[in-house]
Amino acid sequence: MLRLHKYVLTQLLPSSSLSAISLPLHRLISAAAPAVSPNPSFAVEDYLVATCGLTRPQAAKASAKLSHLKSPAKPDAVLSFLAGLGLSTADVAALVAKDPKFLCAGVERTLAPVVVGLTGLGLSRPEIARLVSLAGEKFRGRSVASKLSYFLSLFGSYDNLLRVLKHSPNLLGCDLDKIVKSNVAFLLECGLGSCDIAKLCISSRWLLSANLERLRAMMACAEGIGVPRGSGMFRPMLRAVAFLSQEKITAKLNYMKNTFRWSDAEVGIAISKAPTLLTRDKESLQHRSEFLISVVGLAPAYIAYRPAMLMYSLEGRIRPRYYVVKFLKQNGLLDHDRDFYNTVMVSEKVFMERFICPHKKAAAHLAEDYATACRGEVPARFTFT
Repeated sequence: MLRLHKYVLTQLLPSSSLSAISLPLHRLISAAAPAVSPNPSFAVEDYLVATCGLTRPQAAKASAKLSHLKSPAKPDAVLSFLAGLGLSTADVAALVAKDPKFLCAGVERTLAPVVVGLTGLGLSRPEIARLVSLAGEKFRGRSVASKLSYFLSLFGSYDNLLRVLKHSPNLLGCDLDKIVKSNVAFLLECGLGSCDIAKLCISSRWLLSANLERLRAMMACAEGIGVPRGSGMFRPMLRAVAFLSQEKITAKLNYMKNTFRWSDAEVGIAISKAPTLLTRDKESLQHRSEFLISVVGLAPAYIAYRPAMLMYSLEGRIRPRYYVVKFLKQNGLLDHDRDFYNTVMVSEKVFMERFICPHKKAAAHLAEDYATACRGEVPARFTFT
């Protein structure tokens, strides 16, 4: 292990230190840092600005956590180590601003063993450097390598893991056995496969660190709405109910029943097909209901079985396409009725090919009027009586 430590350090420390490879590890690391400053009044704030690249306000804030430092010896060793990993000046400044105590980490006791462990997992220096920037203070924990080994297995790749850590670096600080593995075991019991769990946790990172009782409540809520474990909509449903209390979910279901004139069965069907309806604000749901039922003339049951169209913008998609189809019908340019749901759901390219382009001669201004309607305005030719 000592030889491995030495090997890693030869890759990280400046070339001036390589000749010391035969020295004991602690002497090797000492060689990487400048000598202790003879100045007894070491100015931490000035050091953070001049050497670490922090702004004066950042340095003033960070220096409060480093008031015990009397010389630049330890920070210089850490900075040398980080430079060896390949962190840029900007990376170092961001790291120190976020975690000033990183400068006090022991290179031999803490940082070098962590890098050795990560190298053993197959991570390259650029990958480790990226991890340092994301993990911050969590990188100073001796258990980083073992946790990373588990997360790499869980998420399937280093890139997937970085996506998670970019938004949830505190995940590396969670208790692996008591929290993370317990939550994963529960998700497996719920019928989710390993790939499902990885996908779910990539988009809903908090699941791995959530309270287990909260997870149980979410599962019960999803099933109570009518989405069984193992179904294709189970993962979206978990995301939808994640931060909603049972009281708020019940209130939202009742609101949708009244707004869309749905029965208990119909609101259950709609939510099971489009769980994110639970996250829509009441005003947007009200506007869609008024337009689709009162203006377009759709039956409530028709909407309940096709709730995906409620996910689209009323102003930017649903209403403009309704105007186009109605205009074409009134001017005898459509040879048969078109299903409204399919009209809304087709891509913009397909909609243009089916409803706009074929009528360039008969309705020369149709494309222009459609574009105007998509901006929220109502062209005169789209004013129907």
